[in-house]
Amino acid sequence: MNVRIGEVQTVEVGSSHRRGAGGAVLTAVLAILLAWLSPLRAAAPGDNAAPQVPDTLQQRIAACTSCHGVHGEGSPGSGFFPRLAGKPAGYLARQLMYFHDGLRKYAPMEYMVRSLSPAYMREIAEYFAAQQVPYQRSQVPHLPTATLQRGEQLVTQGDPALKVPACERCHGKSLTGVEPDIPGLVGLPYDYISSQLGSWRTGTRAAAAPDCMSEIANRLTPTDISAVAAWLATRQLPADTHALPAGSVTPPLVCGVLAGKGGDGT
Repeated sequence: MNVRIGEVQTVEVGSSHRRGAGGAVLTAVLAILLAWLSPLRAAAPGDNAAPQVPDTLQQRIAACTSCHGVHGEGSPGSGFFPRLAGKPAGYLARQLMYFHDGLRKYAPMEYMVRSLSPAYMREIAEYFAAQQVPYQRSQVPHLPTATLQRGEQLVTQGDPALKVPACERCHGKSLTGVEPDIPGLVGLPYDYISSQLGSWRTGTRAAAAPDCMSEIANRLTPTDISAVAAWLATRQLPADTHALPAGSVTPPLVCGVLAGKGGDGT
């Protein structure tokens, strides 16, 4: 469930990341096709017996795990398929719905969820939310120390001059997310983080209005996006990677995905 938060800078910058994104799309399409066709390969040519496909959720979500890993651990080698395991179920279910409704643009995901009911998407979300597996680290491009320092500033302090609040104020001090709707940022690949921030800038990713992440991403420069993505991707994992309990943070902006909860936008 590639739910694109890079590319070598953002979706707006450079060509090498666009080639990477195109490769990720092709990989996802092939993975979905192979997952759906694999039961057909179980029967040899001329075999009269119908293939026996186990009727389990794990079998039905094979198209998801082909990209995101058997337990939703992510695919750090690609840089574009994020970890799903342990993320809040409310967040995961809402992202599936956004792909279904066209608020998020990623062709393989849009196709895969097109015929799914809200109840089924919630079941899938709850499955991945319950998975507890080790984090896998991904590669991070070499960037100057000053860039990483800028990323740390934006994540931990924000930038009042740009009216950008610290990432920690929504995603928690440990950046592991908050139940039931705010995702963790730790352990995500650099490419994924920067591409999602870029997608908010270009309108290929959106959320319920007021879309506070769109507001924040459009206040950041492309250099700032690279800095945030790089610092988050290099951050050491906290001892406890679980999302914080509901009500642990008061978001600084009013966000539609949080049913209007939040501050005054300052």
